[in-house]
Amino acid sequence: MKAELGAEQPETIAEIVAAHRAGTLTPVQTVARTYQRIRDHNDPAIFISLRDEKNAIAEAEKLATRADAASLPLYGVPVGVKDNIDALGFPTTAACPAFSYTPTHDSTAVERLRAAGAIIIGKTNLDQFATGLVGVRSPYGIPKNSIREDLIPGGSSSGSATAVGAGLVPLSLGTDTAGSGRVPAMLNNIVGLKPSLGMISTAGLVPACRTLDCISVFALTVDDAALALSVMAGPDQADPFSRDRPLGALTPFPANLRLGVPRNGQLIFFGDKKAEAAYSDALKRWTSLGVTLIEFDLEPFYETARLLYEGPWVAERYLVIKNLLASAPDSIHPVTREITAAGARLTAAETFSALYRLQGLRKIAERTFTNIDALVLPTAPTAYTTAQVLANPVELNSRLGTYTNFVNLLDLCGLALPAAMRADGIPFGITLLAPAGHDAMLASIGRVFHADTKLTVGAKGVAQAPLAQLAASSSDEIPIAVVGAHLSGMALNGELKALDAKLIEATKTSPDYKLYALQTTPPKPGMLRVEAGKGTAIELEIWSLSSSAFGKFVNAIPAPMAIGTIRLADGRRVKGFLVEPEVLSDARDITSYGGWRAYVAEAATAQVS
Repeated sequence: MKAELGAEQPETIAEIVAAHRAGTLTPVQTVARTYQRIRDHNDPAIFISLRDEKNAIAEAEKLATRADAASLPLYGVPVGVKDNIDALGFPTTAACPAFSYTPTHDSTAVERLRAAGAIIIGKTNLDQFATGLVGVRSPYGIPKNSIREDLIPGGSSSGSATAVGAGLVPLSLGTDTAGSGRVPAMLNNIVGLKPSLGMISTAGLVPACRTLDCISVFALTVDDAALALSVMAGPDQADPFSRDRPLGALTPFPANLRLGVPRNGQLIFFGDKKAEAAYSDALKRWTSLGVTLIEFDLEPFYETARLLYEGPWVAERYLVIKNLLASAPDSIHPVTREITAAGARLTAAETFSALYRLQGLRKIAERTFTNIDALVLPTAPTAYTTAQVLANPVELNSRLGTYTNFVNLLDLCGLALPAAMRADGIPFGITLLAPAGHDAMLASIGRVFHADTKLTVGAKGVAQAPLAQLAASSSDEIPIAVVGAHLSGMALNGELKALDAKLIEATKTSPDYKLYALQTTPPKPGMLRVEAGKGTAIELEIWSLSSSAFGKFVNAIPAPMAIGTIRLADGRRVKGFLVEPEVLSDARDITSYGGWRAYVAEAATAQVS
């Protein structure tokens, strides 16, 4: 089935999912449109491997028949995956044919995307072994920049960024060790979200620097990127570097926001006056939004950046390909080989010396944020053409990392945003940086900045839709999700009403939960979170309580019930009822009912008959 093409078609994740839920567009049409656009765009260097179209359409057809399809946060969204991240059904090459292998299961990130309703379309090109910020170091070709074909696409996540910029997919995964999820975002006029380290599992990722790597997100809008992050975020026992970092919800633009800008004379643009002017204009935009700009010392951050390639972290890159360097060195890109081979010469003494210095720099960075909410920096100091980079591959690549190389070493999260389209047709972007764990805060302020630019998204000239309204709530109101006897009309609902609780909405969880009928009086269910995709979306209600009432309510909850964080179908998280797993051996699994109401209704019918 061929989808009609045109600018009137939904482009963002939010628009596509809304159209699928409303029935005005089917996942099959969306997938068919993706393949048609890939053919029309005609750039074989974007995807290293592309899924068979009939196979993808068959998955879209099957997805649409699921009873819980409309509750899936990424219902029918086509996704591209950087080819150093495992996805079942595709080889993983890391842009090196001699390295290629066939994974036996999805990476955790891809598994969670599929469980949320995403359809993986293909594996995207990259600078070989994710080494580079330019996007020209691949035997599979150089993807065309989606904005201006003579420009580099940016790397290492070149295929992922150009696929989103060109409108082939609304979402793609990249990776980011030194800026690979941010520099290509700027160069393709899209959003690049680099989460806190450990927030998205790296199980199933071919490492560049294992202690610094993270999987990143490319999307057309901040809201889309934040939704994708919420789907993938969460601890993973398969990844020893995973951290249990709670991801907050998007919030209204805060009053008294303080953003750090470098001291006068510390910024570097390598003579690019247009980039310098664009950054200055971006700062004026922040000021017009009511932000206070506070100067900070950028020099310690520059020193940290130098550690990445001058210090022992190059040895991590060497570890990944040392066997290939020994057995088939010519299979490795010459620039990648030159950079990586240096890692074999580093000593343990040099490593510890660098670690000690890094720890000192981290303390300096911590102090920087004592009176600053986030930093706002250029994503990259300038932009280069492919011809320029091929003529001077190492130096120009290094320049592009001026404002990105230090970020993961200092355990910061980042959000790259489009800021301007220069008069010469080159996109310019800024990046917000904050200490780990502040991902939601960056998204909350970044979405407002991006909307205020009124830039079109990507390369297709499509206008930004108005920002979605965030759920209104009093600063004193706390939402809580209930799944059983506290539902409206049920036995214990009076406990909520006695505390003046208000019903906010009826919705569902993500499809990652099981529901059990407990042996309690009155009868109650217990909901348990399980492995992504192994459960079902469970019906629930969200009620709102004042902070004091919330405290009273939670304090009165008896064992084996507990209050934890519940992931909703649309990616939001809310506090709600969970159960202690120790009591489930005597409980009946009622997950198939999809909710407590359906189970109670059937039980009542059985008693009558």
